[in-house]
Amino acid sequence: MRAGLNSLLAVGFALAAAGCATTPIMGDPAVPVFATAETEPVGTTNDDAADDPAIWRNAANPAKSLIVGTDKKAGLHVYDLEGRDLAFLGGGLYNNVDLVELPDGRVLVAASDRTDPAQAHILLAMLDTQSRQLTRIARVAVGEGEGYGICMGEPAADGTVDIFSAPKNGTIYRTRIALEGTAVSDTTSILATVPSQPEGCVVDPRTATLYVGEEAAGIWAIDTTTGDKRLVAAVDNALLVADVEGLALAPDGEDGGYLVASSQGDSAFAVFELPGMRPLGRFRVAQGTLGAVEETDGIALDPRDFGPGYEDGLFIAQDGINPPSAQNFKLVPWGAVLEALKSPASTNP
Repeated sequence: MRAGLNSLLAVGFALAAAGCATTPIMGDPAVPVFATAETEPVGTTNDDAADDPAIWRNAANPAKSLIVGTDKKAGLHVYDLEGRDLAFLGGGLYNNVDLVELPDGRVLVAASDRTDPAQAHILLAMLDTQSRQLTRIARVAVGEGEGYGICMGEPAADGTVDIFSAPKNGTIYRTRIALEGTAVSDTTSILATVPSQPEGCVVDPRTATLYVGEEAAGIWAIDTTTGDKRLVAAVDNALLVADVEGLALAPDGEDGGYLVASSQGDSAFAVFELPGMRPLGRFRVAQGTLGAVEETDGIALDPRDFGPGYEDGLFIAQDGINPPSAQNFKLVPWGAVLEALKSPASTNP
């Protein structure tokens, strides 16, 4: 009996210690906003599966825009703005995703391919915006490391596109893609390194800056011409609580606008004003008509008009906890976020 009691006490103390060790850190107060739509859940249930969204804006009819989102255990989904699952492209473990519209009107999609944990690859696909289907065109080898973060620059004057990969080993690669029809040529170089595991990234072509989230440390600004880097926002358990995950940009003018980061450690989002990265505040997608957003990985943001309900832009966040369904993506009016952050009642500075 004594041995059994001692064993039970030991287990109890261990659980108590573990509970203390995993008590979540809460950053500064975050203003609440609410999702107005959500996608159908990804196909992989009971697992950490949904990860990152990307937005294609239909300039002719913004309400008919499309979302590409990853199920990192299975493939890529295509959704409309009502969240309906329109198409699926399987065949790999795709973590992060981005897209650009090419000068000829085609939409190029790039996803980080982590199928080989020792070698980062990029899946390249075309999004047919009429049929709303994805077609795989190439798998490009990048370099050493497990594929993780990815983002794309705007097409250059010669039609090439730079894709930036941020595998888990901290190497930041630049892969320059040239397309002849669906034939792909590629050249990869190392742009920079960060000390520990990165993931989210976003390119600001106006200033030739690549923003990279180093999960445990903060946000780096990397010059895409020279590779020079500086830490512009550190994990401080106030504005940013590790892990730093998705990054997204809302550009305005020559160098203004906002950078948004997923502060995954306390299920909030930090907003910085550009160009100086001045903290604007924090927001949280709270329980409303739709569920709250928690433990977000990837995010996407476009401040342009997306039709009724999203006239002042669209913000999308992966929802890591979505019971009783599998993970999904939730849509929030970007104008409502800015209004909440700038309201006199806001507790943010």
